[in-house]
Amino acid sequence: MDSFLGAQLKLMPEMSDLLQKRYRILQTIQLTKGIGRRVLGEQLSLTERETRKELDALRTQGLIEVSREGASITAEGNEVLTELKEVVRLWSGRSQMELMLKKYLNIKDVIIVPGNVDNDTNTSMLLSQEAAKYLESILLNEHIIAVTGGSTIASISHAMTESSRWKDLLFIAARGGVGKDVRLQANTIASLFASKMNGSYRTLYIPDRLSEEAYMTMKKEPFIQEMMDLYERTNIIIHGIGDALEMAKRRNSSDEEIELLRSRGAVSESFGYYFNNQGEAVHHIRTIGVQLNQLQHIEHLLAVAGGAKKANALISYFKQAPLQTVLVTDEGAANEMMKVIPKNI
Repeated sequence: MDSFLGAQLKLMPEMSDLLQKRYRILQTIQLTKGIGRRVLGEQLSLTERETRKELDALRTQGLIEVSREGASITAEGNEVLTELKEVVRLWSGRSQMELMLKKYLNIKDVIIVPGNVDNDTNTSMLLSQEAAKYLESILLNEHIIAVTGGSTIASISHAMTESSRWKDLLFIAARGGVGKDVRLQANTIASLFASKMNGSYRTLYIPDRLSEEAYMTMKKEPFIQEMMDLYERTNIIIHGIGDALEMAKRRNSSDEEIELLRSRGAVSESFGYYFNNQGEAVHHIRTIGVQLNQLQHIEHLLAVAGGAKKANALISYFKQAPLQTVLVTDEGAANEMMKVIPKNI
């Protein structure tokens, strides 16, 4: 930690808690755009008196405005959030957790946002914003970007800055459809990214699971072979990581298959592969899409998943994840993962 910041904390240790509290209030107001005092207090577990006091302080400093529609952030408030971001990361301990998790999971980087998606919808927005920011930092012209499905990945497309500065970006579906909600399938999400980033997209309109006969037949189709070639040339993959049994239920797996997953100790799922506590693939859905062995040569892998409930799934998946993976997660998942990290790491 910076020596000046360290000295400040020794002199006034209560300053850290107050700064983090006001920063989180300001951040929540920025995300929600017109939030009422009661709802704000409920989201941040503050009493009505405490909420009123902090809102008055922020308004006096010109960081927020309060109207009938609720509290909204000012331009100066936005500047303060930007300037204090790194300080708050240091004082909150997230910076140190990121370094420890990066080493423990043996991956390129870990980015942790405040909160827990299990009980705070604003945290989902923060996950999306950080993932979008990272993606924008690595994008180059003519990149091929494969995306998986799910609400988390879909929300990243909404958080991207609409721009025409990139040329010839191609977004492709990393697999066929999963679940009944078309809006959250990889095909739709690829089109959303392309629309936002002035790019094009390619879809993969086939079932998520295929019989062996259908699988062998589909592999011979020219458009499938073309997609497989695109996967080999993909520069970036954006994907989620799920709880094994939860994902199996979303796929309407049979009772027999779910029991098979239980018996084999399946904990996590990604790309249609189910992994146990040791990171070993114990089951695989027969499907057309990105295959596990293709991940090793992908330049950038961006994994986005949060929530304390996903901690075990994350640890399971990262037992075998490629080194070039960057994980964007939240404090809920990070705090749970920290419980199993050796103290001498």
